[in-house]
Amino acid sequence: MSVVRAAVAILQRPDGHVLLAERPAGKPWEGWWEFPGGKIESGETPRHALVRELREELGVDVESAYPWLLRRFEYPDRKVELHFFIVREWQHEPHGCEGQRLSWQHPAALNVGPMLPANEPILAALGLPSIYAISNAGELGEQRFLERLQHALDQGLRLLQLREKHLPAESLQRLAEQVLKLAQPYQARVLLNGEFEAARALGMAGVHLSSERLMALSERPDGMLCAASCHNAQQLAHAQSLALDFAVLSPVLPTLSHPQAQALGWEGFSALAQGSSLPIYALGGLQQAYMEQAWQHGAHGIAMMRGAWG
Repeated sequence: MSVVRAAVAILQRPDGHVLLAERPAGKPWEGWWEFPGGKIESGETPRHALVRELREELGVDVESAYPWLLRRFEYPDRKVELHFFIVREWQHEPHGCEGQRLSWQHPAALNVGPMLPANEPILAALGLPSIYAISNAGELGEQRFLERLQHALDQGLRLLQLREKHLPAESLQRLAEQVLKLAQPYQARVLLNGEFEAARALGMAGVHLSSERLMALSERPDGMLCAASCHNAQQLAHAQSLALDFAVLSPVLPTLSHPQAQALGWEGFSALAQGSSLPIYALGGLQQAYMEQAWQHGAHGIAMMRGAWG
């Protein structure tokens, strides 16, 4: 069975809404909804195909497009390889040049459907924010950390890893309860860097695995977010085989936390992230000012420890 390669656009507005298109009458899967895009022609790069398809299908000119995910899917009659791009800037208002209906939708609350099966996993990935903060109570002190956390939540933080390996179980539980109490009004999700059972017992949204724990895992836990730290291609491949929700790849730049670790650099990060089916956060010596650079090199966003708390 031949593989059809396609470039797919996530046109995303600042409010998080994304553009969906209904497949018109006369085409396979008519009436189903999908992200706009189309087949990559011979001699085209995925980005060139994306620009061409969006001009033909929607009448828009792409100004910025960032490589994001590569997903493979097998339909009854064909296999597809989908190169997804996040498109945040374009010229002209999108309209259905081929007679297709369009709709701006929030990924967490669709009111159109059904979605083409190959596109469904993308919606969950789009629900992940651009910033993934890692706690630093051990360095800041717990009270100061909680104050900084409150400020970050007020400023829009919605995803946090509680990573305090120095704390005994009782102290970690007390801190976790305080963190969850602060996060709950904002619907911010908190993951525990630790074991599944502890994350469930503490009421966390999920678990974040060390690279060592990741490589020992043969099956991901059900009913919770599951992420992992990765440092090389083997670990990223295993995270993808387990269908984790996202991965963190580090260190991109030299970092105080691991001064002896060899930094990947942005080109090294891009080489590893390219072709990933999972959203990947860049970590290591980063601050929010690096976000544009991270997007350009295929990151979903950036993860920060010291940089998250000022």
